[in-house]
Amino acid sequence: MRVIAGLHRGKRLRSNDGLHVRPTSDRLRETLFNILSPYISATTFLDLCAGSGAVGIEALSRGAQQVTFVENSRRALMALVDNLARCGIGEEAELVQRDAVSAVKQFIQAERRFDFIFCDPPYASPIYAPLLDLLGAHPLLNADGWLVVEHHAKRPLAETIGRLRRFRAVQQGESTLSFFGSL
Repeated sequence: MRVIAGLHRGKRLRSNDGLHVRPTSDRLRETLFNILSPYISATTFLDLCAGSGAVGIEALSRGAQQVTFVENSRRALMALVDNLARCGIGEEAELVQRDAVSAVKQFIQAERRFDFIFCDPPYASPIYAPLLDLLGAHPLLNADGWLVVEHHAKRPLAETIGRLRRFRAVQQGESTLSFFGSL
């Protein structure tokens, strides 16, 4: 796994091995950022269920101003910290070690807002539905912000999630990226 483009292009990233880990592939990340690249400069980005941090690091590499990484696994967080160090990323990264639902509730209470939210819980995780419901019901996105959800292609998401409507879906192999914006 590597950083695909931008300031940290070509840097190798450490991944977590294991049965419950499904890192976003380089190809799918490239597709994601080909779509986001015209809009990513100087933005705030929330990487939920960040794992090794590859998606958020790619966002920083391509010009995001601030990325908040949320990861509950201690092992994944260690890989994430190592990957940030490998890329020389410091203050522009915020690490939150919590489960995604608790972290989102904390952000709602603190009235935090993000330009982009990338949500990639393990496909079979029981937090999937409650997390999406929470994201759709509360204003965590700035006015023109996007929620991007990676999900299994055989389990399509609804066209709307609370106050958000899907405006684009891109499938690659077994994964789909669904893009949502405000209604």
